[in-house]
Amino acid sequence: MLQRANASTPRADTVRQRVYLELRRAMEQGTFQPGTRLPASREQARTLGVSRNSVLWAMERLQSEGYVVARVGDGSYVADDLGGLQTPARQPSPQRAALHPPISASLSQRGQLIADTVLRWNPPLQAAAPFRIGAPEVASFPFAVWDRLARQTSKAQRVAQAQYLDPAGAPALREAIAQWLWASRGIRCEAAQVLVCSGSQQAIDLIGRLLLDVGDEALVEDPGYPGIRASLSGHGVTVRPVPIDDEGLVVEQAAKRWPAARLVVVTPTSQFPTGVRMSLKRRLALLDWANAQQSWIVEDDYDGEFQYGTHRLPALCSLPHAERVLYVGTFSKTLHPGLRLGFIVLPLALTSAFAMARAISDRHAPGDTQEVLARFITEGHLLRHLRRMRELYPQRQQVLIDALAQATRGQLLLQPSEQGLHLLHELPAGADDQTLSARAQAAGLLLAPLSRYCMESKRRGWLFGYAGYDTAALREAAARLGVLL
Repeated sequence: MLQRANASTPRADTVRQRVYLELRRAMEQGTFQPGTRLPASREQARTLGVSRNSVLWAMERLQSEGYVVARVGDGSYVADDLGGLQTPARQPSPQRAALHPPISASLSQRGQLIADTVLRWNPPLQAAAPFRIGAPEVASFPFAVWDRLARQTSKAQRVAQAQYLDPAGAPALREAIAQWLWASRGIRCEAAQVLVCSGSQQAIDLIGRLLLDVGDEALVEDPGYPGIRASLSGHGVTVRPVPIDDEGLVVEQAAKRWPAARLVVVTPTSQFPTGVRMSLKRRLALLDWANAQQSWIVEDDYDGEFQYGTHRLPALCSLPHAERVLYVGTFSKTLHPGLRLGFIVLPLALTSAFAMARAISDRHAPGDTQEVLARFITEGHLLRHLRRMRELYPQRQQVLIDALAQATRGQLLLQPSEQGLHLLHELPAGADDQTLSARAQAAGLLLAPLSRYCMESKRRGWLFGYAGYDTAALREAAARLGVLL
């Protein structure tokens, strides 16, 4: 499978060589089957996080070597017979080929769908650097407090946590989460409704497996998070895009265009990636639609804790008649991604099935981590940490706004936001937002183009993450971007 090119490598010849080798390996190993039409160079560049010139150079070399065939007006295809391109030392005998077909040919249809998600989504592998989005402040996490809580665990508790545990989660943690949600997000739920999972991505995977069948339609925000689309598509679900305006998901358009949809995934508190808050009118319309259609709403509240204004917007599932809302939360943003812990709030009737589905895939989350997190919440450490971050993040946001305005001589004037961990600078629809992103990456900056998150939408712009970077790093990154502009 293709791997994202290393964004920290500034040399263009090294990047294009790596793109060439990854594409060639994908063809030799069967990820791209003979005769397959290859994605357009712009799409490949966006997926791999490199410049289009690097992809074009790699494709030209592969064409000259016989791996790729270009058809005028129809794009580029993998050569029909790659066996003839293998070196004699690697050429298998006919008998061996019959006994040992390519591993990729053994994938099921669903397995191939999952393998092909590399064409739609590559989770970032490199260390966080400005202006990568989704990265919280990690250096300020109270590791000493966490370690102290871990040391206070008795031997009897450690022995108990070392056993096979409830796949739905440790009772103490489920109770702590339920109490926290009531105090922080206005959500009334029982501990029995909480299912602990490995972050929001596993939550989406479980929902797709248990509530949707192959061919079912699911609605997603456009622009929106590619990881959600990739997970649903990997289950054979047909993903349908719904546009976003200044009130959030356009529910009326979704209902008319996709009347058979079985599920919708939304980020109503701070829409990803635009940062828009879904209006109360749209929230009520969405609930009415779900109840009338007997469809499901997945509320992904990925950064709902980070609201900086006087009044905090409650969760969608805290409203009346929200029985068909599944609430997904994660500690990757509130604490740090390394915990790999999140949760789903489910109707009681679904909890057992979801717990068994989790047991089938990875049994349960680590017991000692769950125990420490439960105490971290109940003893008030989560609240204190979030208070510090809610003071820190707006300060960093203002530093970013001022530094970019100064470094670009007013060309980039970001608008402040009262929620979220990044800011969007939007361009006219259809504008080129990839060229600067590619140049920034070559300079060691991670500046995501808005087009990376679009399906049908022509919205364009750049996303600036600020939460995980100190003042000096933000100012230095802004200065480097100013030079590029």
